[in-house]
Amino acid sequence: MASSLDQVGPVASNARNLAAGLSVIAGKDPLDSTSMDLPDRERLVDLKAGNLKGLRVGLPKEYFENGIDPGVRQVIGTAIHDLASEGAELVDVSLPTTSYAIETYYLICTSEVSSNMSRFDGVRYGLRENGQSLHGMISETRDKGFGPEVKRRILLGAFCLSKGYYDAYYLKALKARTLIARDFTEAFKKVDVLLTPVSPTVAFKIGSKLQDPMSMYMADVFTVTSSLAALPCLSIPAGFAAPADEPQKALPVGLQLIGPSLSDVKLLEWAWAFQSVTDHHRKSPPLDA
Repeated sequence: MASSLDQVGPVASNARNLAAGLSVIAGKDPLDSTSMDLPDRERLVDLKAGNLKGLRVGLPKEYFENGIDPGVRQVIGTAIHDLASEGAELVDVSLPTTSYAIETYYLICTSEVSSNMSRFDGVRYGLRENGQSLHGMISETRDKGFGPEVKRRILLGAFCLSKGYYDAYYLKALKARTLIARDFTEAFKKVDVLLTPVSPTVAFKIGSKLQDPMSMYMADVFTVTSSLAALPCLSIPAGFAAPADEPQKALPVGLQLIGPSLSDVKLLEWAWAFQSVTDHHRKSPPLDA
């Protein structure tokens, strides 16, 4: 989708199983210029719980301000308390350019989507629809081959990259990305790991945001920054909370850990330590939720 943002995102039932899967995926592939060696990869095969005592956990103030559902805030607060009770040191930090993250992400993302998807024209790759002419074939192929969200991103990206708007949008987003990455670099001088919610709300119903794409994009506000800054992050279960409009239901709340560059193994060790003293990852929401 977006070359500078895409990442492999494996999923597993707990951090230890995730490490076992990552031990197979991770590493340098001589035929893939986008791959690289991962420090301490050998520790993934038989992951041990990290030491939480003395771990400096950063709490970015921008991630705990307005907009978080009360239930999500309460669950994350309990998880923070659990870490503190295991000896972790809680440190308040600031990532001031976080407020630009959503705009920066979607300007870069849509621009790269537009560029990458241009190859799917029915000539060289993927689907081909018949047409009365070359132009008609390409038009029919791209109309049938892309869904509404992909079309929306292609159009937005084409606008951002167009003459007269490139400097105002795409180039400015690249500059903002540099500032966002710099914030993280400064934060990791004070802490070992950052802790944030995964999303400001619990999961919304399938299709409920289709008529309001901006609302759907805002659900990414806590997760896009790590992609922009090229940092490893990990989402783990932290408990359950009810949606504001359905207080009788309980849905999972995710806790996000963000580490310095190439700290993937340490992130998994700390996550496994947290899961070793909690049982959130062993629970499931009620089936009717």
